[in-house]
Amino acid sequence: MLIWFVVIYLIIAIGIGLYAATKVHNARDYVVAGRALPLYMVTATVFATWFGSETVLGTSATFLQEGLHGIVADPFGASLCLVFAGLFFARKLYRMNLLTIGDYYRLRYSRSVEVITSMAIVISYLGWVSAQITASGLVFSLISNNQISLHQGMLLGSAIVLVYTIFGGMWSIALHDFLQMNVILVGMLYIGYVISGDAGGLSHVVQHARQDGKFNFWPKADAADILGFLGAWVTMMLGSIPQQDVFQRIMSAKSETVAVQGSVLGGVMYFLFAFIPITLGYAATLIDPAMVQRLIGNHPQHILPELILHHTPIFAQIMFFGALLSSILSTASATLLAPSITFTENVIKPFIGQWGERHLLLVMRAVVVLFAAVVAWYALGTNNSIFNMVENAYKVTLVAAFVPLAAGLYWKRATNQGAVFAIVLGTSAWLWLEITRPDGIWPPQLFGLLMSLAGMLVGSLLPDVLPKPREQHVRG
Repeated sequence: MLIWFVVIYLIIAIGIGLYAATKVHNARDYVVAGRALPLYMVTATVFATWFGSETVLGTSATFLQEGLHGIVADPFGASLCLVFAGLFFARKLYRMNLLTIGDYYRLRYSRSVEVITSMAIVISYLGWVSAQITASGLVFSLISNNQISLHQGMLLGSAIVLVYTIFGGMWSIALHDFLQMNVILVGMLYIGYVISGDAGGLSHVVQHARQDGKFNFWPKADAADILGFLGAWVTMMLGSIPQQDVFQRIMSAKSETVAVQGSVLGGVMYFLFAFIPITLGYAATLIDPAMVQRLIGNHPQHILPELILHHTPIFAQIMFFGALLSSILSTASATLLAPSITFTENVIKPFIGQWGERHLLLVMRAVVVLFAAVVAWYALGTNNSIFNMVENAYKVTLVAAFVPLAAGLYWKRATNQGAVFAIVLGTSAWLWLEITRPDGIWPPQLFGLLMSLAGMLVGSLLPDVLPKPREQHVRG
């Protein structure tokens, strides 16, 4: 019954994608859904995109191992990212009526800054999409009782996401996310009620976790711990802001007020519901401690799915895996579309000239297929955990793209030279520490962020030594 439910659900997902294709008439429809989404759909697509496999499987497993201190990046940093994006970036960016976040870097600085930041954004998605593909392989393997291998499941998941993303674009994602948000909310609330009851009640689970030291959040009075805490926090809180998926949801809203409210509401909902799988994961230690002990070392991401499979009735299993598949598919589709559009619009398009809308859509869809193939290849070859793949994804945008974005919007003296210095210094400092001292007192990405800020200040205040760009600038 569980397998048949999954098959029916996937058929519905593909059907929605094909229906959404009827709404796509040009590149703007494909990328930002014609800037026509109401508040409930913007909120749904923000929430469903971020509530991915790392939230259900990765964060819950990390909490079991490290407590709240280990999940400062997600959900704490991740939810604050959406709130900050709504409050401080959405209104300014919405008024510019752009197609991609890369367009902003060209208009504010230069074509070269556009290409470099766009490539950084594209690269950053590799880990995030791969995490969703890995999770889809895990789900298909578990529900088929290993009749489908992990690698076969990953390829199957890649194909399914590709089919309904390639045709409908942002319209497909928006419609599907609205359905998926409801599945996630209902499924997570129901399974939380069932599992917490089996563990002796929610208050018992919380009390036990507190006594076990899992609620220790703040860093110790130690330089290394404080810097590590800050590094983990800013990685997703700031590094996720200059991302095409966040930008697309802002630009897809029917008004700037909806853009602000949808991002903030989505972030708040994400933070609240992220604690349901965290609670479920810890409840596993009370319901089946032997299973947790067996998996915690090498396969911590299996704990929650195996708990559901072996300790709940079939209806609860359907609700859980329905919510899990919803979270995976919504995030995978969004994170597959975003880098493909960025690469097409900001890297390829200037070289292909004035092509018509039909040909541009064809190129975008071809890039979606290409990126899906690269992601599947990367996911099959990596051994990183789902949580680490997602957390590491944002380091490159943190050191290369955040400072030029924020400074360009809020500091009128920010210049193209400052942006170039910020990118070069931030990226170089980050890579240098990642290679030479990855476990040193300074988290490489935090040091890179500080160097990026220094580069922006120095480069903007010094006389220009770089050739002035030809493009017309838009001041913050």
